[in-house]
Amino acid sequence: MCGRFVQAADPEIYADMFHVDRVVAAVLPASYNVAPTDQVYAVAAHDGERLLGSFSWGLVPWWAKDRRIGARNINARVETVAIKAAFRDSLAGRRCLIPADGFYEWQARPNGKLPHYVHRGDGSPIAFAGLWASWKDKQTEQRLRTCTILTGQPNATVAPIHDRMPVMLHRAAWATWLDPTVTDPEVLLPLLALGANADLTAHPVSTLVNKVANNLPQLIEPLTIPAADPLPGG
Repeated sequence: MCGRFVQAADPEIYADMFHVDRVVAAVLPASYNVAPTDQVYAVAAHDGERLLGSFSWGLVPWWAKDRRIGARNINARVETVAIKAAFRDSLAGRRCLIPADGFYEWQARPNGKLPHYVHRGDGSPIAFAGLWASWKDKQTEQRLRTCTILTGQPNATVAPIHDRMPVMLHRAAWATWLDPTVTDPEVLLPLLALGANADLTAHPVSTLVNKVANNLPQLIEPLTIPAADPLPGG
């Protein structure tokens, strides 16, 4: 799964990367520890334009009675996204790209789980494959836009750390993924394999990231592992 990630760059960097037509999001604080239900940047298509907006992380389907369901919907599994009720409508016409500077995964070890920071080797942002939804609060009449990150099998970099990872979309797939007129899962799902071999690197980081209240650049700094406590396989 993907339970924490980093969105710390200036939104204009994300806007330039995805060639958006307009930025409609308010400027969000840089976050080195994005957690479920936080507001995040995402790119979506609307009325023929590519927009950078803000969404609450954790998808609330339009038919949900309670917005709290979103906290359980931060990830959508590639294997079931086309059939699961919470996600299939969004897959058909409300897809997005979620920029990230990197993400965290936790490696199980005999003395506890060790977080790792995963990012591109060249430092450029990652494009997560995402879905979005619009939910209306019947009591307040307010609209809430929410999103989820697709997850799949890990690539060679992440496999030694965790058995799942967020799906990253290759640039060649962005236009089709964002196009709401494309609705066939047989066209959409193969796009998710295009970014599987992205040039990623990973390093262990401090367990300070475990606490959502911690939000500092130091969270992504490499952690030195004592020689007497080597990583598995070391």
